[in-house]
Amino acid sequence: MPKQPNDFLKYSNLFIQMAVIIGLSSFGGQKLDHYFNNKQPVFTIILSLLGIFFALYLVLKDFIRPKK
Repeated sequence: MPKQPNDFLKYSNLFIQMAVIIGLSSFGGQKLDHYFNNKQPVFTIILSLLGIFFALYLVLKDFIRPKK
């Protein structure tokens, strides 16, 4: 019988994935706002929200997946 991964490692990996996704999307939005000289951070807001939704999707997909 294969050994189950430690819950701490599993959830810390999810946290790292979420942080990287949200961080990269926010960073990309800031770069786009700077490139287009936007006065309002439109791209930062949009890409940050998309990053949050995508990260939550990945986490919820992992929680809903049936346990083996």
